[in-house]
This record gives sequence, C-alpha cells and structure tokens, in this order.
Amino acid sequence: MDRAAVERALSGLRSFADPDPTLEQYPTPADLAAHLVHLADLQGDLGRPVVDLGAGTGVLALGAALKGARAVGVERDPTALSVARENARGLDAARDPDWVLGDAARPPVAGPVTVLANPPFGAQAASPGDRPFLRAAADVAAVSYTVHNAGSREFLEAFVADNAGTITHAFQATLELDRQFDFHERDRETVETVVVRVEWERADANTDTDTDTDMDTDTNANANG
Repeated sequence: MDRAAVERALSGLRSFADPDPTLEQYPTPADLAAHLVHLADLQGDLGRPVVDLGAGTGVLALGAALKGARAVGVERDPTALSVARENARGLDAARDPDWVLGDAARPPVAGPVTVLANPPFGAQAASPGDRPFLRAAADVAAVSYTVHNAGSREFLEAFVADNAGTITHAFQATLELDRQFDFHERDRETVETVVVRVEWERADANTDTDTDTDMDTDTNANANG
C-alpha cells in the first residue's frame, strides 16, 4: 500500500472519545503517521518487528501494519486500546497488530525492534514527558522514529549521544490540534515539532532479528492506566 493510500485509511480512524490531559492524549495526524511509516519503509526498518510505544488509538501501529509490518501497540489506557482494536477491525491489513495493555516506558518486548512513538511532550505537570519513551527506545530498538516538541532539539541530541545513538534524519512537522480540553484557549492550536530517526548502537549489536513479540492482548504488564 502506497503512502497516499495509508494516509486515506488512517484518516478514517476513530480518535480519543474522552482524552486524558494528564496523559497528553492528542491524536497523531494521519498525514504525519503515513509519512513516518513511509520513511521507515524506505529505510528498510519495517522488516523487523515494529513497536508503537504509547499507541493510543493505534495510528502508528496500524500504519505500519498497512505497509505489511509485524506491529505491536503498547498502551497503558485500556479505553484507548479498545478503540485501537476497533480501528484495526475496520482496516484491511494483512496482519492486525498485537495490542498490549502495559507501560510504554517498560515495554514487554525483546529487541531489536523498530520503535514508532508520538510521546507526551511534558506540557502537563503530572507528565514525565518524552524521556521515558526515549529510554525505552534505547533499550529495545535498533531504530526509532519519534515526535517531539521543536524546542527540545538540544535535549534530544544530548540524550541520544549519551545513550549510544545517532540521529540520522530529522525534520520539522507542524501539527494542527483541535481544542480538546477546557484549558485550551483557542479552537485550534498550532504546535511545531521535530521528528527524529535514531539508530541505537547497542540494539543493533544484537543480530537476532527473529524477535518474538507476540503478546497476550489481555496481559497487563506494568499498566498504569
């Protein structure tokens, strides 16, 4: 399935019915998700298992599945995970993702995998932000694709360098987010982000690509939701 077809399919998915501000549950736009999985496909990164950390309603995992990847979505919110499963039933993927109710900061998978994630930016006081997601990627990923607030570029470069990683690609993406919470002052907010592809050296040292990521979808592994 080409990039345009993936975007069309993802654009019809259900989003969060009652998003939780403490989890910073914002939808990943279909065009951005389609672009990420297209780039991952071009780089040959969909040939290994793909893990969507903080999968929410499943957009990134489903995008990877539509491209033929073996995908796993890890999400701590059971309501969001139920929507992800419903979204999967409405798509024509060769293989549906496996859905895991668990903590994305401690993903119950063995590397090396390809990680896709649109983590929290840390805008809310109770949110740990994107750092736990990056730590998880450094632990299990050969390669990761993650979305971050544009102002965090310096932090990203330092974190990646300190954790045996290399940023190979980076690009800006503008997100148009509709009003979701009472504290939003405008009907639509524009958020500037940076998307990075990172190669993690320690995970790449593991040459066993036959990784068993099949999960019992009723398993609650370190769930916080």
